[in-house]
Parts: sequence; structure tokens; C-alpha cells
Amino acid sequence: METKKYETDELTIIWQPEKCTHAGICVRMLPQVYNVLARPWCKPENATTEQLIAQIDACPSKALTYILKNKQ
Repeated sequence: METKKYETDELTIIWQPEKCTHAGICVRMLPQVYNVLARPWCKPENATTEQLIAQIDACPSKALTYILKNKQ
């Protein structure tokens, strides 16, 4: 499976589906962002950067990671 990226003004979310163990923490923590029935399944604009970081840091498989963008 191909790595996917989802962008906000402040960060890039990177999803590596081959690492995903489907623990469901992303969906339980931020159901307004992660919806496996929707396309795209990740809508990061529905949460704050702080909420996204807290959720991504809780991903047990590290299938979800992020890169903070530099603010100029």
C-alpha cells in the first residue's frame, strides 16, 4: 500500500498503511477527523493541530506520524 499525506497549514500527517495494526485509537480519539467509511478517510481540518499531535503520538503502530511546518 502507498504512503498517504494529509495537509493542514501547520502540519503534514503521514499515514503508512502497511504499518497500521487497526487498533482504532485514531477513530476513537478523533472521529471527526478519521472516518474509515469516507474518502478521504482523514480530514485533519476537523481538529486543532494540538489535538492531531496528541492523537498521532498515541498511535501504537506509528502508522500515523507528522511533520510540523515552519511558520514564516
